[in-house]
Amino acid sequence: MSEQLLLSNIRNVLAQLEETIIFELIERAQFKRNDIIYRPGAFGPALGGKSLVGFHLFEIEKVHARIRRYTSPDEHPFFSGLPEPILPLLQYGENPLRPNSVNINNRIRPVYEKEIVPYICKPGDDKQYGSSSMCDVTCLQALSKRIHYGKFAAESKFRSDPEAFRVLCADGDREGLMKLITDPEVEARVLERISLKAETYCRELSGEGGNPKIDPEIVVDIYRQWIIPLNKEVQLAYLINT
Repeated sequence: MSEQLLLSNIRNVLAQLEETIIFELIERAQFKRNDIIYRPGAFGPALGGKSLVGFHLFEIEKVHARIRRYTSPDEHPFFSGLPEPILPLLQYGENPLRPNSVNINNRIRPVYEKEIVPYICKPGDDKQYGSSSMCDVTCLQALSKRIHYGKFAAESKFRSDPEAFRVLCADGDREGLMKLITDPEVEARVLERISLKAETYCRELSGEGGNPKIDPEIVVDIYRQWIIPLNKEVQLAYLINT
């Protein structure tokens, strides 16, 4: 089995992404919601009708596309129509994933902007639009990678028991597949690790005697309510559609 599909390696990648996600959530929480940055057209025609965050994300993705970020099987853009890479393409070994078009960034971005940001940020407008948008872009990219890594997890689980998966996939049995891909003990360990990291980072970033910018349990809840379920949604889509 490809090393990329070893569950231990997948979990190491996801654990590393936790650092970025937790840090950026804490950073974003220091600013108010600043709802205007998510409103298309709010900053005039210079942004082409996009919201500030949409414009910022699109411009970043254009740069990243030119340096071949989205040629990697573990990266998924939020926008289409991106420029071609200016760097020569890397010659990857055999892609451990089956050909697929699963990309749920059109779900991830609304969830982040409409549910997660209001959950972690105080209401209001502090005019920190650029700083808020920078946190949003970094966090969205990390969330996308973490959630879409479900493809690697799904392929690894499929190869561990292909016959059981083939029957359920052929029947489109989402409930049966969900039971097969879910490991409550692993999820509990992930949430415990998130809690420990969030508590540590919140304490360190708030300084001596300071109030944390975000309750660590909110970070845990974001994983429980959105990140883990969306990851499993990717797993199901990958298994059923490939």
